[in-house]
Parts: sequence; structure tokens; C-alpha cells
Amino acid sequence: MVGDLRGTRFVDCDLSQAKIVDGCLIDVDISGYVSNLVVNGIDVTEYVEAELDRRHPERVQLRNVRNADDFRALWTTIERLWSELTARAERLPESVRHERVADEWSYVETLRHLVYITDSWVSRTILDEERPFHPLALPQTAYAPADATALGMELDAKPSYAEVLEARADRVAVVHGVLDGLTDAELGRLCLRPPAPGYPEEERPVAECLGVLMDEECEHYRFANRDLTILESH
Repeated sequence: MVGDLRGTRFVDCDLSQAKIVDGCLIDVDISGYVSNLVVNGIDVTEYVEAELDRRHPERVQLRNVRNADDFRALWTTIERLWSELTARAERLPESVRHERVADEWSYVETLRHLVYITDSWVSRTILDEERPFHPLALPQTAYAPADATALGMELDAKPSYAEVLEARADRVAVVHGVLDGLTDAELGRLCLRPPAPGYPEEERPVAECLGVLMDEECEHYRFANRDLTILESH
């Protein structure tokens, strides 16, 4: 393919095995799952991963989780990181908390998504609740809007920051309820209910469900921290 792709935006796309020859890549921003990324003959994947680990040691802590105490310790780290980030967000005007950077989710939308993550990967799977979804929960953009609406989510809602913060606090308490009594044996228990309708119907151990929750918390913290830094500079 030959052409001018300046300014092109690729979202939720699979570029596996793509090859760019004699291209001009200036001010290019790439995010997502990256492996075996070769730039001018050099695989830069290890450098990128090492730098991410240096900047975000919670990633290393997540990879080293082995037992119930590790999950509790990681959640303590996650709560501290989000508490620090929220303190920064609260110094900004209400309108800025709803502002998107480069069309990514706003800080408020990110918190709404984390409500969804808790509802789906903790309340619905681990706690086996059929319809745990908060009206302000925000699923991933690829999730069918009609399905989300059928589950009681109000995707077009325009909640205040305070309303979303209240929903978030409630879901954090749900996670505490699970972690407080968590045992190593419980980590292997199989959860029969999928995170949400449309997900593959398969058994998932409690450890996997908690792993998804905490991976989402860590990754969205990274994105929110990045965007909040930009908003603070305005």
C-alpha cells in the first residue's frame, strides 16, 4: 500500500504483521498490546516494557501476585494510587474532569468504566450476581449499546463528578468485602457466570477474575495519570 496516512487515527484495530517500508514516522503515538515491535532493525519491546515497569512499579507487583495476601497488598497499592490521582482531579474545575484528551475517556468516564469492571469481574463472576450493573457503569466501547441498556446501564447519562465518585466508592467497598475474607483455596474456585452477556461462556477461577480487575485498575490509572497531567498544564 502506498499513500499519505498523515493524521490517520487507528482505534481498536489489529495491525499484527504490518510492515512499514521507507515510511516517515514523526510525532507518532502508539498505545495498546505491543510485542516484537521492530524499528529500523531493532526490537524495542523490551525497552518499552522496562520503562513502563520503571514508571509504574504496580505492573511488576501485579505480575508477582501469587496468593491472597498478594492480592490484598496490590489492592492497597491501587487504592493509594487512585487516591493520589483523585486528589489532583479535585483541584481541577468540574468541567475539566469531564474533558477528554485526544478523544480518550475523561477522568469521570474512566471512573465509570472501573465501576463496570467491578460489577462484571467481581459482583457478577465472583459473587454470582445476575444483574449487578450500576446505571452509571460504562462498558468498553466495543460492547453493544443495546446490550448495555438492557442490563440497566445508562450510557448517555451525564452524571456529576460527585455522583460517579459515590458509585466508585461503593464498588471499592465491594472489592474490600471480597478481599477481606479471601483465602488461597478460594482463588481456585471456579466462577460459572460470565462477566456480562456476550462474553464467552466458560469457567473462570477467582484468581483470574481478580487479576482482570487489578490489571484494568493499573492500566486505566496509567492512562488517567497521563491525561490528567496534560489537563493540569492547561
